Amino acid sequence: MEQDSESKSVLCTLLDKNDQSKYVFFTQKRSAGDVSIGFTNGEDVWKTCHSEENLSQLFKKFSLKSTEDYTFKLKCACKAGRAFVKLQEDSAALHLGAEPTDLSLSLLKLTDSEGKTEVKDLLFKMADSLQQLESQGSTSSFNPVKSPQKRSTEFEPRKQHKGPVVAVRKRFPGDSLINPGTKRKKPATGVAFDDE
Repeated sequence: MEQDSESKSVLCTLLDKNDQSKYVFFTQKRSAGDVSIGFTNGEDVWKTCHSEENLSQLFKKFSLKSTEDYTFKLKCACKAGRAFVKLQEDSAALHLGAEPTDLSLSLLKLTDSEGKTEVKDLLFKMADSLQQLESQGSTSSFNPVKSPQKRSTEFEPRKQHKGPVVAVRKRFPGDSLINPGTKRKKPATGVAFDDE
């Protein structure tokens, strides 16, 4: 896969804010200046394509400067949890906000063979991007098997405390906890009377 086409595509997870369904959202800029946009639930794929004319109208309507701004806006809406999907029999509507002025897209459902091809392409795109991250050395902090929260900190250097340093006097056995400068008094044991 070419580096140039990789930088012009977007892959992210879309979580439907209404029913919490998960989708993989994707965009891809084509060589003719068109942008294809779609999402999949792993079984079905919905997709649309914007021509340059359609994109220029969207740029004016939403005050965008470039295709990258447009795809970034789509990605942010998906990641922020503002997006929701309305599925019909052979199409879908993707709404990227609750307001009527917010962006909404109409997408067509692909046939089974087209959908399988698209899911296959997405799978290889994801694998290529992971391989690219690995070759750049970025996977040292990312491991899909182990989550970063379960990472052991046993062998990592301790973080230095930043702030005023307060000298703590060592407490010796027998020192009072309440009044640290004095010795603790031993409890009375009573008087021992011996017969001798």
